Amino acid sequence: MKKNIYKLFLMCCALIAFSACTDLDEVLVGEVGNSFNGEEPDFGSFDGGGSGPADAVSSAYNQLRESGSANHGGYWSIQSVSTDEMAVTQKGGDWYDGGIWIDMHRHTYGPANGPINGTWGAQYAAIGACNTALASAGLDANQTAQVRALRAFFYYRLLDLYGRVKLVTTPGADAPQSSRADVFSFVESELLASLGITSVTAAMDLSSSPLGTAQTQYRINQFAALGLLAKLYLNAEVYTGTPRYTEASLAAGYAIDNGGYILSDSSYSVPNPGKRPSVDSDPDELSGYAAVFAPNNQDNPEIIWSIAYDNVTGGNMNFAQMTLHYSSQFTWNLQNQPWNGYSALEDFYNSYDNSDSRKTANFIVGPQADYEGSVILDYAATGGDLALDYTVDINELEPNASRKGGARLGKFSFRQGQRDNMDNDYPIIRLGDLYLIRGEADARASGNWSMALNDVNTIRARAGVPALSSVDEDSFLAERGREMFMEVTRRQDLIRFGRFNDSWWEKPASQPFRNVFPIPQEQIDASGGTLTQNTGY
Repeated sequence: MKKNIYKLFLMCCALIAFSACTDLDEVLVGEVGNSFNGEEPDFGSFDGGGSGPADAVSSAYNQLRESGSANHGGYWSIQSVSTDEMAVTQKGGDWYDGGIWIDMHRHTYGPANGPINGTWGAQYAAIGACNTALASAGLDANQTAQVRALRAFFYYRLLDLYGRVKLVTTPGADAPQSSRADVFSFVESELLASLGITSVTAAMDLSSSPLGTAQTQYRINQFAALGLLAKLYLNAEVYTGTPRYTEASLAAGYAIDNGGYILSDSSYSVPNPGKRPSVDSDPDELSGYAAVFAPNNQDNPEIIWSIAYDNVTGGNMNFAQMTLHYSSQFTWNLQNQPWNGYSALEDFYNSYDNSDSRKTANFIVGPQADYEGSVILDYAATGGDLALDYTVDINELEPNASRKGGARLGKFSFRQGQRDNMDNDYPIIRLGDLYLIRGEADARASGNWSMALNDVNTIRARAGVPALSSVDEDSFLAERGREMFMEVTRRQDLIRFGRFNDSWWEKPASQPFRNVFPIPQEQIDASGGTLTQNTGY
């Protein structure tokens, strides 16, 4: 009886939570087919690393969580849904939201799009916190360099998304709209200054840098700043028309060779916080690639700089809510019912070999079971099949997409007893990305894609797939996509490779001006004439 009461409690919680969700208008509650036959779940204690250190620059770093980095509706969403990685499908009356996600997928977004406006505001709020920190007394040279680099990171986001933005560096001040090239130069100069150098060269000397070299995952060190420069230089030709691939390779290579970071391979593992004791297919430990993104990834040796998330003190990561079907609440004993929004696109999912360990780590597919391994049922399912089974294919983008359609986003894996806010730290700079940046930069600088082969095969070896004998532009882009799924690089990559305007599932070819988002109309209206719109909008 006690076990049945527990299960009834879970279902009641799901119904209560569901009634408060504005994205959905129909209650879909799953039930297991059999009664509980084991012990009530006891999740014990869990160490997710906390929300980061408390120091004089905490308020500025906290903006990483507040600026849409890993939650629905902001920076992460517009970067990801505009690519061939994933979509937010309209499921009848659910998830239409005025068509904003359909527009994002089909590249028909305009200046009134709410998430585009919200993302702009969130980045400037973060920049404001950095400006306030820099204007305050008491920061030492290291802290000042960190905050300058952090502010440069937020401007890097604006540079990438909107191009022509205002470079505000004083609290409460305004500034004229700058060209994209000028914003690039500002970001570059701030990062170089934080490193104590004037340029990235093969002979650069960082001994006078105010930034340290200690592996402090939640703070910017020399290697994190170099990683940001590597990303900036990799996309310099898009941003300014002038390629900077040699500098991209040098910055990435320095961090690879000198940082002391290692790829998280099969030799590194952590306990699996999502383990269901009665389900043999759930591994006891997460190793290699999967461990990089686990709820207990705070000590992962591959991560150079990450955003500290914590379910109590450091919220705003909610991938489980964003992607899982309502009834998947019973698989992980989630505190609240998920929203059933985001799904991976079939072609992207199928780009992985079945032997690729990243495929297993990145996606949730097939029949779903509860905590004790019993089949989860969805009594609102159509077609007579009540079992919750995530299909790889999606029948349509709108208006009546399947509620079970599409592989679900599982890269940042879930833990038992999870709240809406997750514990997984979100990597901004990690070693696997730097290998691919160096490989691509060397290939582009030399005009020879074979120059990327060693770095590509280093990444493939970790994934458990055979080494390639050759690589070209297409195969490199595909490999980078498989490695960097859900890490907000795909839009940049597609633009850099000239593929962002291509057609893909439920998306026709789009115009090149879509490579930058519109300046939000709300911001233009409030600017008193100091902001003008990007071309084409």
